[in-house]
Amino acid sequence: MTTSPATETETKRLAIPTYDDVCAAHERIAPWTHRTPVLTSQTFNDMTGADLHFKCENFQKAGAFKARGATNAVFSLSDKAAEHGVATHSSGNHALSLSRAAQCRGIPCQVVMPHTAPKAKMEAVRGYGGEITPCEPSLSDRERTLDGVIEQSGAHFVHPYNDPRVIAGQGTCSKEFMDQVGGLDAVIAPIGGGGMISGSALTCSTIAPNTRVYAAEPAQADDAYRSFHAGRIIPDDAPDTIADGLRVSLKPYTWHFVSHYVTDVLRVSEGEIVDAMRLVWKRMKIVIEPSSAVAVAAVLKNPGLFAGQRVGVILTGGNVDLDNLPWMHDNR
Repeated sequence: MTTSPATETETKRLAIPTYDDVCAAHERIAPWTHRTPVLTSQTFNDMTGADLHFKCENFQKAGAFKARGATNAVFSLSDKAAEHGVATHSSGNHALSLSRAAQCRGIPCQVVMPHTAPKAKMEAVRGYGGEITPCEPSLSDRERTLDGVIEQSGAHFVHPYNDPRVIAGQGTCSKEFMDQVGGLDAVIAPIGGGGMISGSALTCSTIAPNTRVYAAEPAQADDAYRSFHAGRIIPDDAPDTIADGLRVSLKPYTWHFVSHYVTDVLRVSEGEIVDAMRLVWKRMKIVIEPSSAVAVAAVLKNPGLFAGQRVGVILTGGNVDLDNLPWMHDNR
């Protein structure tokens, strides 16, 4: 696909991260993050006709891939830039990952979170020393509230995904993945703001240019799908999906990678997300959150795209509220 001239002009002004930035990030975050395992499942192979490999970021520090980008951003800061701590807005995983990274560096962390964020993620933020300011569950209110927090605290803003340091950090996941498995025909990951997809596209386009990159998205939060096919960013201010980590829209940095390197954006229903999440729990015996299940659901829904191929599926996180699992109130 091609982007509009206006978008091309905008992206030329951005400091697009490179694979050298990914390699530097990988070295920088190594003391603070896990090299997560890759699992396989004959059950899922039989269901899809593909040779699937699951990169388990649910076993990452702080329970999600977001630890990579947040840690890279925090430890990239000069002492002067870090003196008043860091701040962000997030529905959960970036919030708790940035709080942990700040704790590791010994600086404060301010987090703006929608009051609808999962209780488990709020508790994790506080457990890592983050200070939460609640807001309404819309991207515009998150950003507006954060402006006030930064003005009062002087903290350094680390965007959840529209930040080259964060994207480079997320790119370390696919770097490891290719080292561990290699020779993948395709990689698929969930997309919300696009940080993981951008990092995956950056890495794969450099070291595995024949590997296709797919994004998986809830149909009820499909701004990336609509943007991809329109050739411009179409934001969605307050999408409603069980995949709480994907309730945000693309921004210029992530749009650059989505528009240039992603093969397609695949949509799945809420019911398909729940079914995929439950099946992973049941057959693979691991805990993943709804956002992670979006990628699994997309592969299950589109076996014709992946049959007979070696496919990498990135399980992005495992932070769930065990008292409010989605199948407890699934009324289908």
